[in-house]
Amino acid sequence: MSNSTDSLFVKICGLKTEQDVDTAVEAGADAVGFVFSASPRRIDAATAARLSRRVPEHVLTVGVFRDEPLSDVRSLATDSGIRAVQLHGPEDRAYYADLAKGGWTLIRAAAFGDSVPRCGEFGEDMLLVDAPVPGSGIAWDWTSEPVAAPGDKWLLAGGLSPENVRAAVAATHPWGVDVSSGVEQSRGVKDPALITAFIEAARTGN
Repeated sequence: MSNSTDSLFVKICGLKTEQDVDTAVEAGADAVGFVFSASPRRIDAATAARLSRRVPEHVLTVGVFRDEPLSDVRSLATDSGIRAVQLHGPEDRAYYADLAKGGWTLIRAAAFGDSVPRCGEFGEDMLLVDAPVPGSGIAWDWTSEPVAAPGDKWLLAGGLSPENVRAAVAATHPWGVDVSSGVEQSRGVKDPALITAFIEAARTGN
């Protein structure tokens, strides 16, 4: 089971502008994500560093990477000043162990599939369980079977929106939730009202 919905960890991902960041922080987000891999939401290290400086210490700044060389991840994470690294790819335990030396909080993204993932299997601090087609932004059936091991520090992602996050949390009891496309007015462009509505809905409960 997760914490109560009042303490549900909420991450708003794919932020690109000062308004994005300020809105997420003011609405009560626990983490904000910056995408460094190929995406309409991609930003460079200098932009992420500038945005990160607007984020208070209690909000985690996360860099999102997919299939990137270890040296590139270390360089971008250092130059941007982010405090957490989220990995979407085939990285092995050695890759995570190397990054752990840098002091970053590590988040492993796993696609929902045949086996139930466990947080910590690769030495990560948090687990993110994404849709069967990761990054698609398409809602999927969270109720068919266990999504992640009970009690683990894991975030539900994939197709969440202000309209469905409350039901998703009730069905899966995650430790936290992550959203990107579900709070956008167009691809890659965040909607401040949707960011605020998502956080409120996630923590309202049933």
